[in-house]
Amino acid sequence: MEHGILSLLPPVLALLMVIITKRVLFSLGIGIIVGALMVNQTEEMFVNEAIGQVFTIVSGIFIADGGINTWEFYIILFLLILGMIASLITVTGGSRAFGEWALTKVKTRTGAQFVSGFLGLIIFIDDYFNSLTVGNVSRPFTDRHRVSRAKLAYVVDSTAAPICVVSPISSWGAYIITIIGGILAAHGVTQYEALQAFLLIAPMNFYAVFAVLLVFAVAYFKLDFGPMRIHENRAIETGELTDTDKGPAPGESEDAKPVGEGHAGDLIWPIATLIAGTVLFMVITGVQATEGQAGLLATFENTDVAASLLYGGLISLAVTIVISLLRSIPVKNLSTGLWAGIKSMLPAIYILIFAWTIIEIIGELGTGEYLASIVDQHIPLAFLPALLFVIAGFMAFSTGTSWGTFAVMLPIAGEIAALTDISLMLPVLAAVLAGAIFGDHCSPISDTTILSSTGAGSHHIDHVITQLPYALIVGLITILSFLALGFTGSVWAGLLTGFAVFALSVFILKFAVSKLYRAAQ
Repeated sequence: MEHGILSLLPPVLALLMVIITKRVLFSLGIGIIVGALMVNQTEEMFVNEAIGQVFTIVSGIFIADGGINTWEFYIILFLLILGMIASLITVTGGSRAFGEWALTKVKTRTGAQFVSGFLGLIIFIDDYFNSLTVGNVSRPFTDRHRVSRAKLAYVVDSTAAPICVVSPISSWGAYIITIIGGILAAHGVTQYEALQAFLLIAPMNFYAVFAVLLVFAVAYFKLDFGPMRIHENRAIETGELTDTDKGPAPGESEDAKPVGEGHAGDLIWPIATLIAGTVLFMVITGVQATEGQAGLLATFENTDVAASLLYGGLISLAVTIVISLLRSIPVKNLSTGLWAGIKSMLPAIYILIFAWTIIEIIGELGTGEYLASIVDQHIPLAFLPALLFVIAGFMAFSTGTSWGTFAVMLPIAGEIAALTDISLMLPVLAAVLAGAIFGDHCSPISDTTILSSTGAGSHHIDHVITQLPYALIVGLITILSFLALGFTGSVWAGLLTGFAVFALSVFILKFAVSKLYRAAQ
């Protein structure tokens, strides 16, 4: 049945509950229950049907089509492996040694945040891979400079998806190029190929551009305000990098204690193996899927990201265990470290399972289709890019998925442009891509948001609340940029408007933060 605006109830309720109670699993659970009851309300035994639906969705995370689910379940296995790797690196003393070595290279808190941001831009193959890898690599030196885990999670999250969405050589780029190619062919657009269109769209993705720039501006000008200021002040003054009242953050365990002297290589080699192994298997699985008959873009389009992460993780874990044995770590400490790593990842896995479940139920309610239907072809065309940005943002926020938003909204945007003004084709596609990333950054049920907090070792709710104000600022800049683009038809007008508003925002924030600092003195 059609639920219309009521289809927004479960995700919005879950968000409000998260903000009010600060209990993520409880809040997501409420959203799941309400959504499942709504989906099955016409059934005679609707409560039983709702329970059965939730059970089916959760079991489907592990078993699908009579076999192992090679997407969600492999991601869970990879998280467990990553927890074990991180724990063993701690046991060998590798994290401590790498932190001490990094202190000789990265000498300031600003430098630590800059390095984390640059790592986020360099590792552009996949956002999952980016979020987990950059967070784990950066933690030792950001911890030493007392950068809060919430700040690290913000840096990781606000560079991962934005760089992936504008990079053609990434799982995101390949996926988007495929959709764009179908849209162009469907509407007879021949003046550019799908890859060329993707490259032309990249500078129009104003959210991606200014989200990355704000990360570095926040680090350089120390623009910590709102909840982020609380976390940063606590980290600087007390050395508490997370809210200790909430217990150990995901990716950490109080049971994993250093027992070896440690070397920087104890961290570098496992992470390097993880990166090399994952990229290698991404190429291998992509070539296998295309039977070696396609180019690089098609290879990344067809790669199996989850399997590649799992295989690369297993190789990295094997290297980590060998290093631990070479460092003469007792078997007892080795087994304790492995179990501690598994336990450290369980909170993140629980949240991820709940998020996947509510996303499935939201799909059944037709939340995405309802939001897409709001688009009216009779609105002034100048407002169209900005409007599509807002709708795509709200869809990604409500559904927790950027890729789902791409799949639903890109064809709709292309259809509107084809029926009204074909010259708007690329701007409206760019608006959808930008809006999807914006909504994803704001959403507590987004898997990339969950994995960014996991990689950084931040409590999930802390990451959501501290990142939200920064995402909203960039969202406002993006709306004004798309309005400029819509009224002038010029990408440069959009970029110049965005840069002007961005500079003004940074100036206002710097003034406000400085005033707060002086008042605190």
